[in-house]
Amino acid sequence: METIEIDYLPRQQFIPFHDRTQRFACIVAHRRAGKTVACIHDLQRGALRCDHIRPRFAYIAPLLKQAKTVAWDYLREAVSPLRTLGATINESELRIDYHNGGQVRIHGADNPDALRGIYLDGVILDEYADMDPRLWSEVVSPALSDRLGWAVFIGTPKGHNAFYDLWKSAQADPDWFTMLLKASESDLVPEEELIVQRRTKSADQYAQEYECSFDAAIQGAFYAEELKRMEADGRIGNVPIDHAVKVHTAWDLGVSDSTAIWFIQCVGRERRLVDYHEASGVGFGEYARVLQEKRYLYGEHYFPHDVEAKEISSGKSRVETLRGLGIEPVTVPMRDRMDGIDAVRRMLDSTWIDKTRCARGLDALKSYRREYDDKLRDWKQRPLHDWSSHGADALRTFAMGFEEPLRPSRREKRSSGSWLGI
Repeated sequence: METIEIDYLPRQQFIPFHDRTQRFACIVAHRRAGKTVACIHDLQRGALRCDHIRPRFAYIAPLLKQAKTVAWDYLREAVSPLRTLGATINESELRIDYHNGGQVRIHGADNPDALRGIYLDGVILDEYADMDPRLWSEVVSPALSDRLGWAVFIGTPKGHNAFYDLWKSAQADPDWFTMLLKASESDLVPEEELIVQRRTKSADQYAQEYECSFDAAIQGAFYAEELKRMEADGRIGNVPIDHAVKVHTAWDLGVSDSTAIWFIQCVGRERRLVDYHEASGVGFGEYARVLQEKRYLYGEHYFPHDVEAKEISSGKSRVETLRGLGIEPVTVPMRDRMDGIDAVRRMLDSTWIDKTRCARGLDALKSYRREYDDKLRDWKQRPLHDWSSHGADALRTFAMGFEEPLRPSRREKRSSGSWLGI
């Protein structure tokens, strides 16, 4: 094998990672530990050493813009010594082509269609806690299967979500390489800098970002406190379905993205979230089939206001289509989004969630958070629109339709100080 020298001296802490023999790896590391640089060089090494025809490797971050900002400069720097051998840089496609036919490309999880249908020999999923977990199961994992490609999940904790579940399962699996780097133990960040960070961050922020705590609340998360109380009270776990009690459904309608449905039983003041379904790219007929197969005793079906919209292809409203499938929609009028979030918060204090059947919906509630303003360095009032929005918006539809029909909205309170009706 030809010997190629590159300008990379791995940090001592990452040598076990580079020397791993397992196909899959999960790295939980504090900020500025150097995990992205290590992974970029691991991708490049893979592209140079892979003996498959036309090796293909990928780095994926939650957003393409983020991937370009975080990793592209590192990748261009890594390939620099190899350009004399014929390696080329494609700026427009964020792609490196090596002299042996290998390739490394930068992607964003916000455009999963760009990854569908490709094959991969290795992949890095950076900040996996911010990604839709289905990207791995439905898109990336199949891309690795025929060539037995490897995968590395890296990131900093953001609560008990899919990354947390992956980390826990990986630790218990000998076929996975795992590594945890806390700032207090890694010696990668000077102590004086850690003192500054502790002074300028909240306890939860520091615990999450530098001590890799999965138990710290997700910064900006709308329902962090409510879900923490539910965990402490034992209200997230096994919730049996009472087949004598009606099951209400609450929907968020996707056009180009996901449609989410919560299945909810109301017993006295208790709200029991007993089931959850989410899918994309299918019509109402498929969702009607799902409802029928579950064989629940249905009550009301709560839909957001856009259910009244007409479909261009048929000229029929969505309401008409649903009625034709045996689903009678209850339209929930559009009101202030923060009113809906507050309604969900109130409801969660008397709510139980089935941890298994509602796993994806629960992840969505945990991850639903405010958008961060990089310029002002503060949280915006409006929510961040990502994969978690669908499940959170569906539950907001229920809270506004079932729980809050007589409660005045913020806008109405501001305009008159009294209840004006919907």
